[in-house]
Parts: sequence; C-alpha cells; structure tokens
Amino acid sequence: MSDPLLVVVMIEDVKMSQNKILVTLGVLVTLLMMCVFTVSQTEKAIKFQLGEIVKSDYTPGLYFKLPFINNVKKFDSRILTMDSKPERFLTAEKKNVIVDSFVKWRIGDVNTFYTAVAGDPMQANIRLDQVIKDALRSEFSKREIKQLVSTDRGMIRDALVKNTALIAKSLGVEIIDVQVKRIDLPSEVSASVFSRMEAERERVAREFRSQGSEAAERIRADADKQREIILANAYRDAEILKGDGDAKSAGIYAEAYGKDVEFFSFYRSLNAYKQAFKHPGDMMVLDPDSDFFKYFKKQK
Repeated sequence: MSDPLLVVVMIEDVKMSQNKILVTLGVLVTLLMMCVFTVSQTEKAIKFQLGEIVKSDYTPGLYFKLPFINNVKKFDSRILTMDSKPERFLTAEKKNVIVDSFVKWRIGDVNTFYTAVAGDPMQANIRLDQVIKDALRSEFSKREIKQLVSTDRGMIRDALVKNTALIAKSLGVEIIDVQVKRIDLPSEVSASVFSRMEAERERVAREFRSQGSEAAERIRADADKQREIILANAYRDAEILKGDGDAKSAGIYAEAYGKDVEFFSFYRSLNAYKQAFKHPGDMMVLDPDSDFFKYFKKQK
C-alpha cells in the first residue's frame, strides 16, 4: 500500500502546479491586455511614450502598445455643442442688442487639441466662446437692427464660420456651425422701440383710413352723379313717352269726335255732370241758359 503521507504531498504538489499555471496565465492575459487598445468610430486617440506624443493619426481598429512605456488617451470625436450665455453687442447705429447663440464643433487635429487645451473640452469651450463673441461683435457692428432682423441668418453664419476657422484650427478644433438663436432688445430699449413702432403703425393706419375716406367720397359722388343722370334720362324718356301717348290720345279723340260730333258732345256733358254732382249736396250757381245745361233743356 502506498504511504498516505506521500499521496498527500503529491496532491499538494499538483495543486501548487495548477495555481502557478493559473497565476502565469493571469499575468500573461493582463500583460496582453496592457499591450492592446482599441479606437472606436467615435473616438480619436493619442499614444505617448514616456510622456511624449509619438502617434495621433489612429483610425478605428485594434492597436498594440508597450506596457509601462506607452500610454494612450482617447477623446470624443463626435460633434459637441457649446451653448453660449446671452451677450450684449453694439449694432452699427450704437444700439445694444442681446444675442443668444450656440456653436457646433468637433475635434479636428487631436494632437493640436491636446497641446492647445490639454485635451479638455471645457477649456476648448471657454476659448471658443471668446473667439465666437469677438466674431459676433465684429459682424453686429457692421449691421443695423433692421438688417439683423431682416437679413438671412445664413449670411451671418457663413461669415462667423469663415472668420473663426483659422483660430479654431489653432486649437485643433473644427467649427461645424454657428447659429444665432435669438436677438432681443434690452428692456430699456424695447419700450422706446415699441413706442416708435406703434406710432409708425398708427400713422400708416391713419393714412390708410384717409385714403379710404377719400375713395369712399369719390365713389359716393360718382354714384350720386350716376343717379342724377339716370333719373334725368328716365324723366326725359317718360316725358317723351307721355308726349307720344298724349299725341296718340288726342289723335284718337279727334278722330272719334269727327265721326259723331253730337254724340261726343253729349258724352262729354254726361261726364261733366257726373263729376260736378259726385257728392250729395253739391251745388253749382250758373245761368240756366249756359251751355252746361243745354242737354237739360227740351230739344226742339
């Protein structure tokens, strides 16, 4: 039979060997991980050798480095936003305006970015903020308030991007966009501007009302003129028609009278009697021998 003590010693030796292998594998894996680094699509990286930059133009992928000799810093390469606080600027007519703007930027040259602002986006924002404010101050000093309100913002944006591109490049930064969100007047200026705008609108309204009243009077006068003309023409035509009717009536009357003078005279007398004694109690004082009563007399 085997010695139990010898078996125990052999088992302990096996365990120690397994532990050594595991420790060795762990060390190797750790060293391998320290020798490898990756750069993603949204990152830029700089490799240092004992504190000195040795490489910065990495594309996305897997790379190697020497442990304890090389170290790698990574930076976000996506578009970042710097939202500036509202700032006062003077226009060409020396009026204060409050401008609210923002800047879209990203890292251009990561090597320059690291050396210029220590790779700190906050420091880059501080530097860019001053650059953009100087550019805005220059652009606003060339324009009046009316131009700032009516001018296409794209023109201001293009001028700002162009004028700040060189300084931004010196910071290792690429400016993507500069936009003016809002242009406001200070409260002390707004009241006077609104008063002037109100007075101007009121003047224009009065002018329109005056023009409307003038046009209304002109239309009424023309309508009255046309009315008088129409009435005069209608009266003329009525008189003409009436004259024609009277002429025809007289002609018919004369023709009828000529056919039987005695009957027509008798008929007219009857109508005259009818009209004279229309109401009870009507009275006429005439000579009994007058022609009015000739048909009351006995005919011979």
